[in-house]
Amino acid sequence: MLLRYLKQLPTGILILWCYLIWYLVIAASYFAWDMRLWLNSMGIALIVGTALILATGPLNLDRIKNNFFQVMRLVLCPFFVSSFSALTKGKGFFLVFSPIMQENLIALLACCVFVALTLFVKRLHG
Repeated sequence: MLLRYLKQLPTGILILWCYLIWYLVIAASYFAWDMRLWLNSMGIALIVGTALILATGPLNLDRIKNNFFQVMRLVLCPFFVSSFSALTKGKGFFLVFSPIMQENLIALLACCVFVALTLFVKRLHG
């Protein structure tokens, strides 16, 4: 099942996976047990995510059921953006890049491994 998913993975979604990988590496490095930070991020995700869903089509159970992952991405993106921003505030980041080169290299390497694995599966089963 995983191989079939990777084989059919469009380039745009592959890039989104790399965004998630980058987020997870940086969030793991700067994780904070601050309940307000996570609740604020969830609140922003619900408000902005709902607006994004409404801006791209109807908000109903059929859409959620038939396009679950698309709807979830519309909600999760604002969560990731707001929590990333809160976790890295005042830490010397430039855009999404850590001031610590090793963190950037780990995130980049993790993305490259995922892309290489995906391309390998596509060529192997293409």
